[in-house]
Amino acid sequence: MASLVSETVVTPAMAFDIHLEELYEDAELEAAGLNFDLFAKAATGFYNLKEQHKIKSDKNVLSIVNFGLSSNKKRLWVIDLDKKEVLFKTHVAHGRGSGNEKAVNFSNIENSHMSSLGFYVTENTYYGSHGLSLRLEGLDPNFNSKAKQRAIVVHGADYVSEAFIKQHGRLGRSHGCPALPQELSPEIIQTIKDGTCLYIDAPSKEYKSAYLDTNSAVKTFQASLAQSQPTI
Repeated sequence: MASLVSETVVTPAMAFDIHLEELYEDAELEAAGLNFDLFAKAATGFYNLKEQHKIKSDKNVLSIVNFGLSSNKKRLWVIDLDKKEVLFKTHVAHGRGSGNEKAVNFSNIENSHMSSLGFYVTENTYYGSHGLSLRLEGLDPNFNSKAKQRAIVVHGADYVSEAFIKQHGRLGRSHGCPALPQELSPEIIQTIKDGTCLYIDAPSKEYKSAYLDTNSAVKTFQASLAQSQPTI
């Protein structure tokens, strides 16, 4: 009697999940301290932004900030999705209005000095009071859409350092900008500038984003797979 072999049909959604799991494993993100659920959220937004042509298709770099962690922890990851490797893992400051050691409050309001959650696309660089800085466009209405109006940018700061943590028991704080260590800031800015995705996350019941639509991300992923198939 012939044995019956059950075949599992891999749906597009399952293929997308497998892709994210492989990326997570190959880039060794667990060892780098980035949890899978946060990576999956950020990657979902990445694919949706790519489908809408809001980020450059030839620059598959994804930056993720986890403000759910203490500021004493390294909570920024810059990931090359093509090379499947973490380019940078370092400290990043939150706004002084968001909290002390941990960020617990977030706002899109000018002069709140709070950090803003959500998806951003990086723009051009300029030299300001903090040296080389990177403009950001906030893409989530009501959450980070006033980033330009608030002058929320990526820049280096002397209060983002292990020495500051040792002296004060916590990292220094910004006026809402995701400030970086001075020694790493120029290299990180040059890596992520000009149309890459930055996602800032923290535990929040209020935060919602159209870019977290898994169905549309799956379609974009499927389309990219189709385009990568060799023609005969």
